[in-house]
Amino acid sequence: MTPEEKMQFLYAIRRRGITDTRVLNAMEKVDRKDFLTGIFKEKAYEDIPLPIACGQTISQPSVVAQMTQSLEVTSRCKVLEIGTGSGYQATILSHLARRVYTVERHQDLIIKAQKIFDELKLTNITAMRSDGSRGLTAQAPFDRILLTAAAEDPPSPLLDQLKLDGIMVLPVGQSDSVQTMIKIEKTEQGLKYHEMGEVRFVPLIEGVADSYKREL
Repeated sequence: MTPEEKMQFLYAIRRRGITDTRVLNAMEKVDRKDFLTGIFKEKAYEDIPLPIACGQTISQPSVVAQMTQSLEVTSRCKVLEIGTGSGYQATILSHLARRVYTVERHQDLIIKAQKIFDELKLTNITAMRSDGSRGLTAQAPFDRILLTAAAEDPPSPLLDQLKLDGIMVLPVGQSDSVQTMIKIEKTEQGLKYHEMGEVRFVPLIEGVADSYKREL
């Protein structure tokens, strides 16, 4: 990343209202180009979503930063991410959290992401193929939960796996319409919801995917 690319990259993030120094530092440390292939590497520092394998996308950096800041991750947090995708978001989280568990329904994506985690020597990420709509009961409860796929409603298994005083961030809405990013805080008085703006994500699909033709 050239100094000019870095400046433009961080400017796009700050313009979205990102002020958390830890989040900005993590975004600066992680090279988005590592998570892209082919011609898409050339667009790595543009604030746009880009295609990856298995018909999925890597979110635009400003949205990744917004979701990460809203999650309020501390160095003591155990985080669950639903939708590993390229592994970019999990890598950002790994610089902020104690432990990151990330699940993905596409085996090919898990294999590719794990290779990147190994190359970057990230030892606090556990990635696995699993049905994200069901969460990860074996490791619950979690301090923070992040979904990178849109659900019609917040999945109840995930809310059950969220600790008291925990935070969940996810897009909600129909997959063929504009969705809303929401932040949910789990308190003794119940769940508190905060809307954070319109977004567009791939839908959250139950189950695990069949083997997919390798591409990109």
